[in-house]
Amino acid sequence: MKVLKFGGTSVGSVDSIRQIQHIIARQTDDCIVVVSALGGITDQLLKAAHLALETGEEYMEIYQQIRQRHLDMIHTLITNTTVQQMLCHEIERILDELRSILFGVHLIKDLSPKSEAAIVSYGERMSSRIVTAALPGAVRKNSLEFIRTEHKHGQILLNSELTEQLIHENFTPIPHLAVCPGFISKDGKTDEITNLGRGGSDYTASILAATLNAEVLEIWTDVNGFMTADPRLIPEAYTIQSLSYVEATELCNFGAKVVYPPTIYPVCAKNIPIRILNTFCLDNTGTIIQAQAEKDARHVCGLSSIRDVAMITVSGLSMVGVIGVNQRIFGALAAAGVSVFLVSQASSENSTTLGVQEKDCDIAVEVLTREFAEEIKVGSMYPMLVQQGLAAVSIVGEKMHNTPGIAGKLFGTLGRNGISVIAFAQGAKETNISFVVPQQQLS
Repeated sequence: MKVLKFGGTSVGSVDSIRQIQHIIARQTDDCIVVVSALGGITDQLLKAAHLALETGEEYMEIYQQIRQRHLDMIHTLITNTTVQQMLCHEIERILDELRSILFGVHLIKDLSPKSEAAIVSYGERMSSRIVTAALPGAVRKNSLEFIRTEHKHGQILLNSELTEQLIHENFTPIPHLAVCPGFISKDGKTDEITNLGRGGSDYTASILAATLNAEVLEIWTDVNGFMTADPRLIPEAYTIQSLSYVEATELCNFGAKVVYPPTIYPVCAKNIPIRILNTFCLDNTGTIIQAQAEKDARHVCGLSSIRDVAMITVSGLSMVGVIGVNQRIFGALAAAGVSVFLVSQASSENSTTLGVQEKDCDIAVEVLTREFAEEIKVGSMYPMLVQQGLAAVSIVGEKMHNTPGIAGKLFGTLGRNGISVIAFAQGAKETNISFVVPQQQLS
């Protein structure tokens, strides 16, 4: 059995769904197909929700565009008149629900996280029904019945134990061909609709693959796989044929958007390989991710980057030798839901520099200032130092471990090209060297 996930571009048009039909027709194994919303629909749903909150009836224009796109696709794609009529009736019913929720937001001028999660869920609810109807012999399995989440530390996280139990109940026996909506989920206690975050359809597919011990997880997208670098910045970049789980995770965490980062862990724990494949280029072998990358002479397998980075430095002589300062820093940020992707600490312990997304900078500074207010007041710590307009770059490769000269070559190259490094970090495993530069120097 294998799990195949198709992203928004892969279900975005009649032609792309016909490509899915062709891909599924070539399969000999039992398959679970996980689909995203039609390309761009999630953004439109969010736009409609916020227009309903903030304006008059402009949200109805977006709603009508969403409605028309789905109905046009059904009329073009589904040729069986009976199936077409039944599917249109079902989609119209779902669209009526969506319209009612949007009207409620418009009427009371309140868009709660609960309402927003419900609104964006309609993309996958509709796309999964269309793809099921387009695949002969397919049955639809509703992810809202088996993907369960819980609230922890201000975030929505997977309730693994309950989810695994419900997946086994819903997939025993495993059907020959099943279609599931990705991304959407429910709270394990309240049954309120939640979601797994942007890219969550990858995560849904990984959870299913790991729980049901799939032979392989295939992520079908609109690129050939992981690239050695961003081709928009480095035209000579090429597809990486093989990566380890560790290398893929490092590349994802530093900006490579091929796979949603949480996707890797569930299948890694079961040693299930991931294949990244191009829906629109079936002859390309893509990238395989597994426990050990295939033999390769290169020490560095790839380079990735993140734009719109801010650096926050927590500093003060009172930090030197004091136990628990970093616990306070990361505890305060975790409670505020701020993710830190890079940490650089002075050996004297008098400063810790944190890399965060610029969108999280203000709240991070606010909570850290509040956490250390007493120390700042008496002068034993300094106000937070903030630098914005930055980019983080990471070079990745498991073969860098115990290989002398990699960092020297990196910084020598940067220096010869006049690139100023603002902060630098390297883990003890030596699989990643990360550094921060002014954003204008990224390209």
